[in-house]
Amino acid sequence: MTAPASAQPSAPVMRLLRRLYGLATSRESVSVLVSVLLTLVVGGVLVVINGDNPFVVYRSLFVHAFGSMQNLTNTLAAATPLIFTGLAVGISFRAGVWNIGAEGQLYLGAMGGAIVGVYLTNLWAPMHIALSLAVAMVCGGLWAWIMGFLKTKWNVDEVVTTMMGNYIAIHFTSYLANYPLKPPKAPIGSTDYVQESAQLPQFVPYSTLNAGFVIAIATAVVYWIFYRYTTTGYQMRTVGYNRLFARYAGMPSGRMILWAMFGSGALAGLAGCVEVLGVQYRFVQDMSPNYGFDGILVALLAMNSGPGIVLVAILFGALRSGGLGVERMTNVPSELSIVLTSVLILLVSSRYALVKLFRKERGTRA
Repeated sequence: MTAPASAQPSAPVMRLLRRLYGLATSRESVSVLVSVLLTLVVGGVLVVINGDNPFVVYRSLFVHAFGSMQNLTNTLAAATPLIFTGLAVGISFRAGVWNIGAEGQLYLGAMGGAIVGVYLTNLWAPMHIALSLAVAMVCGGLWAWIMGFLKTKWNVDEVVTTMMGNYIAIHFTSYLANYPLKPPKAPIGSTDYVQESAQLPQFVPYSTLNAGFVIAIATAVVYWIFYRYTTTGYQMRTVGYNRLFARYAGMPSGRMILWAMFGSGALAGLAGCVEVLGVQYRFVQDMSPNYGFDGILVALLAMNSGPGIVLVAILFGALRSGGLGVERMTNVPSELSIVLTSVLILLVSSRYALVKLFRKERGTRA
């Protein structure tokens, strides 16, 4: 006996269920889930050593991350820059290049957006915000494009150039914030506050959640559509999988790398600008608690998937916002969230190292 037609799931729902089932049963997803579970086990052992109940601690962590509207908004606010940097790193990874310079590109984008927000006046608010975001993307994108040019022109290792580029960008913006752009009598290195017309709208009182979260989600949707349905996205993924095959097939691998690096830096710069326009309202020296480097882990853990990057970024945001609540309610310090993040980094890194080792061993036997 079959169910009535009205009770049967529609075709789009069935396709979505099959897709979720395939994702949940894939080897990569299982390894990610195992990494997360092992991280929780290691954290639980450390909590027991500290003399506390891990179930109480994790319950407190969850409640302070998602238990109320205020806690939820704090978690989403903490996840917003990680969504941007995760997507930024994911773009370069899909093209087969390692952009380790998202942190520096974030600082350059933040400074560019702050300059537009401070010194341009009498602009319509949407235009002022859009112009600040655009300048930030250009600043971060051009800095990353230079590293991509060195890679395609002279085969300079992008890991080295992007890593060293972080120090150049961070110290350059620090100089600007401490000398030519620093307001009189300011206690720290910073710029003036941006004009009110350049500030991103806030969603909830007493929370830093702002319109930047909506921009981050929209960016993730565009990222997913670009790589799934466009020719350029397909070419970029092909270059990342096998550059020699892409060149043999007539794909402009060098141009794809340049575009990937520019897009990667642009999104990192966007992350910095959203922090300036929606959280700090000015550029502040040392404004980023390693958002760029955390974005690398977010992209790796999500396997460069747009929806996965959003979910992993929210997980990291929950660890950051919930860790403070754990410290208030238990004897466990808020640094537990840093420990869990560090353990997750080690497990994810070991997973990729083991995969590479097994592939090498399989190739040797062949």
